Amino acid sequence: MADHSNPLRGSGTRRKQLPEEVASYVRELIMTGQARPGEFLRMEPIAEALGVSNTPVREGLLALRSEGFVQLVPRRGFVVAQVSRQDVHDMFWTQAQFAGELAARAARRITPEELAGLVEINEAFNEAVEAGDHDRITSLGHDFHRAINLAADSRRLTLLFGAVVNHLPNRFYTSLEGRVATTSHDHPELIEALRDHDPERARSIAENHILVGADGVIKMIEERALWAVPDETR
Repeated sequence: MADHSNPLRGSGTRRKQLPEEVASYVRELIMTGQARPGEFLRMEPIAEALGVSNTPVREGLLALRSEGFVQLVPRRGFVVAQVSRQDVHDMFWTQAQFAGELAARAARRITPEELAGLVEINEAFNEAVEAGDHDRITSLGHDFHRAINLAADSRRLTLLFGAVVNHLPNRFYTSLEGRVATTSHDHPELIEALRDHDPERARSIAENHILVGADGVIKMIEERALWAVPDETR
């Protein structure tokens, strides 16, 4: 992911709100090592890359400050904050708790029509895996979990889950070694748990599905030497 160009250009999808788009773009630069801890983020190159003005760039960076990804140095600007192993573990752990609860709720109330839609999404996901279409893999993976969240019929919990998920970029998930293979294995098992209306099995599969990703992300971050703090998780 050495290309700093706007990942949303030419995608044919409606653009996000501009500050949110900026936050997503910079968050990915940070988590993929293109913007390093201690490095100052100049607003002009970000604005140029995304085709926006400096105002939404500043708003997006302020949002990242509240998430702990950047710090604001008076009279100097925004600097990339250090991300620790514990930070990444915590982000994944929190995601896993939300995902597990939503899957459990979906298992209790999912309809045959919703289940059929989930199966259809997973079939398209498998076709994308076979074709090696990484953008479609990412999009369909999102659709799969969104369908489960909708089946859970828990709007507030889903909104909170979405806020947590935004702390880690989605676009590099398919590049993690073994991640697609794991997802291809987990999806059918989760569908079966939902079909059987088994909340605890659905919870376990959904939680593990998220937590397994943590190891791959941490391995990638370590290879890019993005942190230089003691490993608090060992």
